[in-house]
Amino acid sequence: MSEKTKKTEDKELVLEEEAKIENEGLNVEIANNLTISEDVIGIIAGIAAAEVDGVSGMTLGLVDGINQILGNNKKYSKGVKIELDGNNVVIDLYVIVKYGVRIPDVAFSIQNSVKSQVETMTGLNVQSVNINVQGVTFDKVDKNKKDEE
Repeated sequence: MSEKTKKTEDKELVLEEEAKIENEGLNVEIANNLTISEDVIGIIAGIAAAEVDGVSGMTLGLVDGINQILGNNKKYSKGVKIELDGNNVVIDLYVIVKYGVRIPDVAFSIQNSVKSQVETMTGLNVQSVNINVQGVTFDKVDKNKKDEE
């Protein structure tokens, strides 16, 4: 092997190690050459939760609200907090539910949906899905319908 090839390979290894160190807390390696970002896990969890009947939307916690004001807009992972520990993940969701639904049933459906989707798509072990109900929304009554009654 020529000296030039060896130096190039050494540089590539150093760059790979530096990239791993920079993103160590934000990514999880699930296979030899496959890493998944926390943002991707957050997007999967957010979409899965939003599709459950009875969920009106997702809300930002205090820290996420400040981040959005400062310019870090995470549209799909809004209201989702991810904690990675190796191949285990803990997911915290901040949701707004519709008025009239049974909150424990909606929370249980969200937990099942999110756990199933994240484990299926990423291969990670979901240790827990914590649901934080931040509010309740009411259906908007159309003024014309109200006047007719």
